[in-house]
Parts: sequence; C-alpha cells; structure tokens
Amino acid sequence: MIRSMTGYGLGEAVINGKKFTVEIRSVNHRYSDINIRMPRTMNYLEENVKNFLKDKISRGKIDVFISFESTAGDDYEISLNESLAEAYIKVLKTIKEKHDVIDDISVSLVSKFPDVISINKKEDDKDFLWSLLEKALLEACNAFILMREKEGNKLQKDLLEKSVKLEEYLSAIKERSPYLVQDYKIKLEKRLHEILPNHTLDENRIALEVALFADKCSIDEEIVRLDSHITQLRDILTTEDVVGRKLDFLAQEMNREVNTIGSKANDLQITHSVVELKSEIEKIREQIQNLE
Repeated sequence: MIRSMTGYGLGEAVINGKKFTVEIRSVNHRYSDINIRMPRTMNYLEENVKNFLKDKISRGKIDVFISFESTAGDDYEISLNESLAEAYIKVLKTIKEKHDVIDDISVSLVSKFPDVISINKKEDDKDFLWSLLEKALLEACNAFILMREKEGNKLQKDLLEKSVKLEEYLSAIKERSPYLVQDYKIKLEKRLHEILPNHTLDENRIALEVALFADKCSIDEEIVRLDSHITQLRDILTTEDVVGRKLDFLAQEMNREVNTIGSKANDLQITHSVVELKSEIEKIREQIQNLE
C-alpha cells in the first residue's frame, strides 16, 4: 500500500514506574531527514532510535519527540561513608576531652557533616531502557504508518482517476492525428490555387511537400510512449509501496512527450488536448510530492 509523507503517531510504554512517551510527526521532504529530541541523559540511545525508524520509514522530514518519566522509589540510593563518620566522631570526642565541653554528639549532628551521607541516582540498565523505549517507538510507528497509509490510499484513488483523464485526452489525440497530413494537403492545395489561380499544380511537388510535412509532424512514437507511461503509472500505484521518486521521474517523462506532441502537431484540436494533458500531469506531479 502506498503511503503519504504526512503522518502522526503516539506511543507509550510503562514498566515498574518508568515511562517513555514517543511522538512522531512528518511532512514532505525529498529525502529522509530524521530529527530526534530526547533527554540528554539518554543521548546514547539516539542511534538505536534512528536505525529503528530507518527500517520502517524511507522518506520525509520526520520529527521524533521522546520524553521519560520515573515514579519508581528505587531510583536513588543512600550511602554512608563510615570511615569519614568515625573520623568526625573522633575529632568531636577530642574536642570534648580537651576543652571539657558538654558531650552532645548525636547521629543527627554527625549526619549533617559534609559527605557523611550521600544520595546518588542509580544508573539505569541501558538494555532495559532500550527495550522499554523500543515498545513505545513501535506503538508510535504503527500509528504513524497507519495514518500515512490512509492518506496514501486517498492519493492513490485520486491519481488513478487522473490517469483515466490522461487516457481520454490521449485518445482524442490518437483519433485526430491520422487526419493531420490529409488536412495539410487540402490546405496546401487550396492556398496554391488562391495564389496561382491560372496555373496547373505540380502533383509531384505537392506530394513531396506533404511527405516532408508527414515526417515532420509524425507523433506516433510520442503517443506510444505516453500510452506506455500511463500504463506504468497505474502499475506502480497498484503494485508498489515506496513510489514517490519513481513517479516523480515518470511525470517528467510524460510531460516531455506531451511537449513534443504539442510542438510537432500544428493542429488546434491536438493543441487543446495537449493543454489539458499538461494540466492533468501538473496536478499529478503535485500529488506525487506527497507520496513516500
């Protein structure tokens, strides 16, 4: 199923009071451009996130927002520096004995001295955090891709409808093209009769002029190639997933064939169909810019 390049997805994962929230948003872009915002303390996981997304998303400007919360009670550990505490107590006793002061040495007093008691944040298990983040990423990515597919389905229908219009305008050109030479011959003879009313026309010379015109204005090859491009457009839309770049190139080729038809076939009816074809191809090209 083809996908749009516009999408949004939200995912969450919670285990043991630790929670990751992931938001993924994307807009059109010629290439893949992944921007990740996450807590600095977890920057070591950024490469994992990029590799995860590259496997699932091939194109677009993708912004990823990752937040982390922890309500776990065991995030911090308290440690006692026993040797330092003993040293403080020893000094306090020395002061008491030497200066005969009141002995008020207590736990609360000793604990207030610097570095006796330390509070440290536990280092999180990296493998555990990645497995948790991966779950949130997967949920967000699945929602993101689903939205892209829904949008892509709408674009696919629209492009297939436009391909029918291309065929209709091309069909009009096919019907008209066999009469180009015949009409040219009639116009040429009429014009010569007007210019030279009392002269006998040289049929061989007229035949030569008509032959040169027929060779110059022949659009058979362009019609065949454009017909093939329209068929290829349908095939790509119905059989492939990542189609944006391929269809963009195909639209350029279609436009080239139509321009050639317009320049070679000096005919009002064909010119009208060429204008309509160019208009539809431009609409197709604009829609293609939204496809992954």
